[in-house]
Amino acid sequence: MNKKEINELKKNFSDDCGYFTVNNVLSAFVDSEKNIKCKTNVSYVTLSQDESEQILINLKKVLSGQLGKNLNEFAFPNPSYAEGGAQKLLYDNMMAKFKDEELADRFLEHIAGKLAYVSTYAIFAAHCTYSVFNKNKNDDTDYDESEMNYNFIITAVSPVNTRFDGLIYDDESNSIIKKATADKIVELPSDGFLFPVFSDRTPDVNAVMVYTKNAKKPNASVVQDVLDCEFTMSGESEKTVFKALINNVVGDELDYDIVTKVNAKIQDFAAQNSADTEIPKVDEKRLTSILWDAGVSQEKLEKLPAVYEKAMEKKPFTAYNLIEKKTTITTPSITVNVGKDAVDKVRTQLVDGRRCIVIALDDAEVEVNGIPANLE
Repeated sequence: MNKKEINELKKNFSDDCGYFTVNNVLSAFVDSEKNIKCKTNVSYVTLSQDESEQILINLKKVLSGQLGKNLNEFAFPNPSYAEGGAQKLLYDNMMAKFKDEELADRFLEHIAGKLAYVSTYAIFAAHCTYSVFNKNKNDDTDYDESEMNYNFIITAVSPVNTRFDGLIYDDESNSIIKKATADKIVELPSDGFLFPVFSDRTPDVNAVMVYTKNAKKPNASVVQDVLDCEFTMSGESEKTVFKALINNVVGDELDYDIVTKVNAKIQDFAAQNSADTEIPKVDEKRLTSILWDAGVSQEKLEKLPAVYEKAMEKKPFTAYNLIEKKTTITTPSITVNVGKDAVDKVRTQLVDGRRCIVIALDDAEVEVNGIPANLE
């Protein structure tokens, strides 16, 4: 799936959309021992407005975030469609629209039994139907002609936290009293998935789109244990591999200018391609160009192919995962944070024989610990 296809689903994922329908809805509460304490399987139209609104909010959240960070597509390996495999279980429930109680129970039990989770959580899953209309030559939707129905299931895993509110105002007694019970509050989803994916505006049952709230520390168990897919590195891991690769290739040529120029050029590349439907990728060829433009010598660049092959096995980096939003200069006793618009105001140089970080000040107003300080 690309950004355009995800946005199309998000835009129409609403009760107000006349060609989007939520059919059956599953919900369950799972305790820290992996026990399903309660579960429901109901038609969406039988829910109260408050319930349906909250469930829709949770489910739609699974389509949010940045593609390549919060949203990642994973292909199913062939064995997953065998009897007992995750792909077949998802497919069978999608075809049954969650109306087969035995299949739906197996779906919930599969998640509860396989998912590694740090606390109690709720599962919300729904079977949905989206009527896909044809596009004309101007890429506008032709609402007079529906091409097909895209049936899919979307699942949200939401942490449940216990809150003790302590003292509260009680209307009946008109006084402040201590609350005696604890509330179990269902938070917005931390994880989720969509099956089948909506690729080229048609369903593709060979892949699943996975959502994670924490792109830096995704729950690999969702991908590996629940969905039987191979987990690839997270955005944070990708950045770590990239830094090690740069250090290995460039080595003693690395300085402040090269590091900041590489970051700036990746930012520029991502920005120039932000309107594209596909995620901007940095492959070996692109990285060679970026490093050359940043001032890395030809001698160092000759090492790149072998180092890249070992680190990434010819797979490209996701550009967004490599970008540093701020520049941080760190020594054992000093840390300097540099905003993106001030990178060119900092340089390293020798002053009276000592290695120094020099900061050019356009404005002489300086504060130390929040207190105005004079510069001599």
